[in-house]
Amino acid sequence: MAAVAVSVPELQRLLARDPYLAPFVPDFQRRYTLFHERLKNIEENEGGLDKFSKSYETFGINRLVDGGLYCKEWAPGAEAVFLTGDFNGWNPFSHPYKKMDYGKWELFIPPGQDGFSPVSHGSKLKVVIRSKNGEILYRISPWAKYVAREGSNVNYDWLHWDPPLPYLCRHPQPKKPKSLRIYESHVGIASHEGKVASYKNFTYNILPKIKDLGYNCVQLMAIMEHVYYASFGYQITSFFAASSRYGTPDDLKELIDIAHSMGIIVLLDVVHSHASNNSEDGLNKFDGTDSCFFHSGPRGTHNLWDSRLFDYSNWEVLRFLLSNLRWWIEEYGFDGFRFDGVTSMLYHNHGIGTGFSGDYNEYFGLHVDEDALVYLTMANHMIHFLYPDCITIAEEVSGMPALCCPVAQGGSGFDYRLAMAIPDKWIQIIKELKDEDWNMGNIVFTLTNRRYEEKYIAYAESHDQALVGDKTLAFRLMDAEMYTNMSVHSPLTPVIDRGIQLHKMIRLITHALGGEGYLNFMGNEFGHPEWLDFPRKGNNESYHYARRQFHLADDHLLRYRFLNAFDRDMNKLEERFGWLASPPAFVSEKHESNKVIIFERANLIFIFNFHPLKSYTEYRVGAETPGKYKIVLDSDAPEYGGHQRLDHDTEYFTEQYSHNYRLNSLLVYIPSRVAIVLQNMDIPN
Repeated sequence: MAAVAVSVPELQRLLARDPYLAPFVPDFQRRYTLFHERLKNIEENEGGLDKFSKSYETFGINRLVDGGLYCKEWAPGAEAVFLTGDFNGWNPFSHPYKKMDYGKWELFIPPGQDGFSPVSHGSKLKVVIRSKNGEILYRISPWAKYVAREGSNVNYDWLHWDPPLPYLCRHPQPKKPKSLRIYESHVGIASHEGKVASYKNFTYNILPKIKDLGYNCVQLMAIMEHVYYASFGYQITSFFAASSRYGTPDDLKELIDIAHSMGIIVLLDVVHSHASNNSEDGLNKFDGTDSCFFHSGPRGTHNLWDSRLFDYSNWEVLRFLLSNLRWWIEEYGFDGFRFDGVTSMLYHNHGIGTGFSGDYNEYFGLHVDEDALVYLTMANHMIHFLYPDCITIAEEVSGMPALCCPVAQGGSGFDYRLAMAIPDKWIQIIKELKDEDWNMGNIVFTLTNRRYEEKYIAYAESHDQALVGDKTLAFRLMDAEMYTNMSVHSPLTPVIDRGIQLHKMIRLITHALGGEGYLNFMGNEFGHPEWLDFPRKGNNESYHYARRQFHLADDHLLRYRFLNAFDRDMNKLEERFGWLASPPAFVSEKHESNKVIIFERANLIFIFNFHPLKSYTEYRVGAETPGKYKIVLDSDAPEYGGHQRLDHDTEYFTEQYSHNYRLNSLLVYIPSRVAIVLQNMDIPN
């Protein structure tokens, strides 16, 4: 039976913000009705969303109060289910599960004679599935909390994780920051050594660097267990297991706890858009069928990613994924999520070969996977209802309207979306245009082109631009000379000088103009000299490029320290003035021939001269607020590798002379290839 339409409570607020959405009101009504009905069914049949999303307390293997174990699995395609492992001498059939309704199976194992768990901590386990055709399959539970690969084994083993003294967090979770400054990180490459680095290394060597740089958020990639290291963590095999290649679950808990003690929140890069097609140590064919958690047939396979696609309409898949989010928050203390591959989820074609033009018809209709959309809406509703300080970010490239609007308005409830057009624009400019051909209007348009009242995370480059086959901005700007001319004892060549100056300017204008949050991928802040490539057959399993050489930024004889210092002071300035949490900037000038961009935000004036040669004396700059202005950040300062052409003791006084639609103006000396930030000293900070 079709669900009775439910009114979207605050839809008029969305329509008032964007009247062009009015023709699609029926779509918003239908989507909200689907969400409402699913939520209502959960409330009526599962005892509420809170209980439903904590199903990890009953599914998988859980210890009872008396020391016994309760085991539960969903395997609708199985003929019989058993548990085997070290605890029963690997007898495959001695511990059968009892069949329940709706494809579920359960097993009680009484405590040992000493009252302790019959399965010891760290011992190996397998779920044994007898399929419909009589085949015997050995599987890892989808709810496994810890898996590891021993020695030269190809497949991962499921290890029972139930330590006698689990890690207890000592520090409270910080409040949600008003301004989000994200340090995107990968634990395994967070060392200059050619090996997989550890949670411990990140905790004690990298977190202090992140704190010093002024970031208040760490976004951890590749934490959910993935068999193939070179997948960058995007081919998940065990959704509830923190990757064992970096250490134990307790090591990860300590990392997050120490980050919290520094006032840094931690986000998980969560991958619910697809799953590894591994069956021996993944979700694929768990019960012997090609469906179970996934769509059957071609719809269940992502051809480009060679992975399986979830059936978001399935009740048990919804239980699994929502519980997965709760698990990472409750068990590890994560403060939110960056949802990967949202565009792939939203459309039946997964966005493959689609150039989204912005025509609203592209976002509504039968080509939209509304089951996936409803899942994302449900996930955001659950997270924000139960954890108001949690943050959710969508990696979404199509521009789906209302993705970052409240659910009550007909939106999907994300807090932020990634401004994915910005790094593409910087690459295109650097790759294709001479410096004198840079288009100021086009730069400003790209940095400010975002949906009104939907928050964006701006970034000049992320991990995507660091991967082998691509180039970081620093590498594109300076290329081979990074290997020969980054020493302060070597001549400052035109290539290195240009690269250092533009690297700073690009980051500051992106930070200040591009969104309501900012993201940087680890190492890029100081212009890491090499791309990122994980050990694989194609490079003879080399770790040479699967590392970050943080020591380069600490070396006072290398010019990397200039970029590192600028990044730190840029973040510290944002912390003082909070421009990311302020209303969007007012751009007063984007002068094509002068190559000058000027805007005001958070009582600061930002001035950028991108001209490679021309400096300007007494350049008139519009200022809405009268007063005395002074320089608070100058990319030309010597500590940032600049040429020290500005006197920081200079005071700039406004005149009652309107300029560029601002009531007042002042005269400023603007050297070539320089970014300057002016503060109104008459306004208390």
